[in-house]
Amino acid sequence: MPTSRPYALTIAGFDPSAGAGVLADVKTLEASGVYGLAACTALTVQNDVTFERVSWVPLADIQDQARLLLARFQVDFVKIGLIESLPILLELISWLKARNPAVQIVWDPVLKATAGYEFHARPDAGLLQVICRELALITPNQPEALRLLPAARPEAAAEALAAWCPVLLKGGHATGPEATDLLLLGGERHALSASRLPHGEKHGSGCVLSAAITARLALGDALPDACRAGKAYTATFLASSDTLLGYHSGNQSHAN
Repeated sequence: MPTSRPYALTIAGFDPSAGAGVLADVKTLEASGVYGLAACTALTVQNDVTFERVSWVPLADIQDQARLLLARFQVDFVKIGLIESLPILLELISWLKARNPAVQIVWDPVLKATAGYEFHARPDAGLLQVICRELALITPNQPEALRLLPAARPEAAAEALAAWCPVLLKGGHATGPEATDLLLLGGERHALSASRLPHGEKHGSGCVLSAAITARLALGDALPDACRAGKAYTATFLASSDTLLGYHSGNQSHAN
C-alpha cells in the first residue's frame, strides 16, 4: 500500500551534471524516502571536472519558487546549499522562518566548487554568527571551516562555530584509512567514521551528505542519528562507481 512521505525542500544551485546541487539533493531525498522539493539559487556552467561560470538567481525569484511550494506542502526541513552571499542567506532564512517559525534549516556552506572555482570571500564573523544561530546544522568540510572562522586547526574553527549552532565537520580532506566526521552538538562530540575508498572521491558528495541528513531529520531522526544515517548513505554513494559521478538507490532509504 502507498504511504505518505514527508516533504523536504532544497534551495541550492543547478548543476547540469546532476552530481551536485538541487538535482543531487532531490535524488538523495527520494532514495531516502522523502519527497524532495527544490528552488534554484544559481545556474552553473559545469560538469564533474570543469566549472566555467555561474549566473545567480535573484533572491525575489528564489522566494517566488519556494513560496508556491510552501503554500501547498508542509515543509518543516530545508537544506540550503550554494547561495550568492551571506546577506542574501540571512534574508532567505528570515523569510523562511517568518512563514514557518519551526522550520529546521541545514546549511551546507558551498564556498568553492570541486573544480576549483571560488564563490565567496572570507565571511564576516558577526554576520556568520547571526546566521548560525538560526540553523539546525552547518556541515563544513575542513577547508570551509577554516574559511568561515580562521583558526590554527579545522577542529578549532568547528568548535568556535559550535558555540552558535550544531556543526558536522566533514573529514574527507584528512588522510588515513578512515574518513571521520565530527558532530559537535551542545557540548557533545560524536565521531562518525567510514573506510576511505580507493575510488571514493565524488563530485557533489557534500551535497549528498547534507541532503541525506535533512531527509533523516524529516523522517524523525534525532540529529546524531540523522548524521550517522547520512554518513552511511554517503558511504554507499561513494562506493557506487569508479567515476566522479555516484549512483543513488532506493535501497538506501533505511541505511543506518
